[in-house]
Amino acid sequence: MIRITLNTPPCEGLPQLKPQAAKALKVSETSIKNITIIGRSLDARRGRPPCLLWAVEVSLDKDEKRIAAKTKAVYVESETVFAPPSKPLHEHALRPVIVGSGPAGMFAAIVLARAGCRPIVIERGGDVQKRIKATDRFFATHELDPECNIQFGEGGAGTFSDGKLGTLIRDPSKRIDYVLKVLAEHGADGDILYVNKPHVGTDVLRVVVASIRDEIIRLGGEYMFDTKLTNVEITDGRISGAEVTSGGQKSVIKTDTLFLGIGHSARDTFRMLHSLGVPMQQKPFSMGLRIEHLQSEIDKAMYHDYAGKPGMPSADYKLSCMTKSGRGVYTFCMCPGGTVVPASSDIDGFVTNGMSYRARDLINANSALLVGISPEDVGKKLFDGMELQRRLEKAAFAMGGGDQTAPAQTLGDFMQGRVTTGFGSVKPSCLTGAKGCDLNELLPRFMSDAFKEALPVFGTKIKGFDSPDVVLTGIESRSTCPLRILRGEDMQSTVRGLYPIGEGAGYAGGITSAAVDGIKAAEKYLS
Repeated sequence: MIRITLNTPPCEGLPQLKPQAAKALKVSETSIKNITIIGRSLDARRGRPPCLLWAVEVSLDKDEKRIAAKTKAVYVESETVFAPPSKPLHEHALRPVIVGSGPAGMFAAIVLARAGCRPIVIERGGDVQKRIKATDRFFATHELDPECNIQFGEGGAGTFSDGKLGTLIRDPSKRIDYVLKVLAEHGADGDILYVNKPHVGTDVLRVVVASIRDEIIRLGGEYMFDTKLTNVEITDGRISGAEVTSGGQKSVIKTDTLFLGIGHSARDTFRMLHSLGVPMQQKPFSMGLRIEHLQSEIDKAMYHDYAGKPGMPSADYKLSCMTKSGRGVYTFCMCPGGTVVPASSDIDGFVTNGMSYRARDLINANSALLVGISPEDVGKKLFDGMELQRRLEKAAFAMGGGDQTAPAQTLGDFMQGRVTTGFGSVKPSCLTGAKGCDLNELLPRFMSDAFKEALPVFGTKIKGFDSPDVVLTGIESRSTCPLRILRGEDMQSTVRGLYPIGEGAGYAGGITSAAVDGIKAAEKYLS
């Protein structure tokens, strides 16, 4: 194959790349057997018209090496494709149990199901349709179901997000390609296989996770929704059973293998595991606020004169800086054309998150604005970070009026330390409403000081980022987990047969990295 880069004007549809490839390689179109798109990115640098850059692999009917050399293109041999084991190396008498159906648990389950292992998936929340009904009811009435919400339920917290699939993890084994391929097979847009910053959209993700579940069940797997892990049986240092509670009734599933994809919000499960002696440790984490701008203003700042032109997508951004004291401040989970969602799992706490649909066509852009927090900031006890999260969530709940209304503030008022009494050009988008407050009274001093130092810096990188009308909403406390469940190179805890996986266990930082972690754990089990 010959690898080349082509460019086209931004457009809504897929352009005809074959004529351009033939021209670049100085061959006839009829000699091109196949073109595979392997990458697409937008070049919107200032001073030139924006264009789409397409990385493609071209297969010719003859002389590929000679033509590549002649045109100074890159000739590549066929690359290997990741394929997990098709069956376990050793037979297991008991079925593996997966706790949590977020990305880590879901991809561990599909790898195991495709290998004939008939996994049992336990999910404390409901299936995705029940979740949609529960969250819609919550947005309308402010009545939270603590077991079925944006944090708990099929697909995990990522189901009600933008569905971003970008990740910084290294992946020489091509597991990321496998994740993207599975998502596309189950309903995600095929462009996630090659775009530079792939995203699915929350509206599409809801279809995808249900389709993946259907395949797992079709292959002999089983799902147990509205079922919480309440105890773990350990015999001679090894998993021997999982006690679960559903509808007020307890039962025990006999198993010697437990994959823990519990997410970062299952605080009761963390405490239960700790009481059983499962090794854990504190780790650095992040908390902060949601920041909202008009999407049109972000587009202007990023695209300049080309903002709003046909084919130009809603612009995104990623920012970071280090304060003078050495504390990191950064944006995370940026949702172009999205909305802020209330994401608590406690009836007396308030938490924010961000969400975008596939079209990314709503008025506001939003992003998490986070500050790094070390164990030294919170205390030496294992659950001190979690307790800080909980205290701030309760304080945010009270500040918003005690009814799941979001406490919010304009950036101008935040910098001046005054209560917001009215919002300007940027209106808060939180789906349970917003109440003007002074978020300085919510945040620990080290957090508010870090934001006040970082925001003007970000304003030099993106024009208008620190405008006074920009809206801040709190608190964004569930972006990362303050704990790590320890495991060895075989991905097992010292409790044998216990595989801590994903973001909640402390080994991932988004949908794709969590999915890859689940795949790796399934591979270890199969081998």
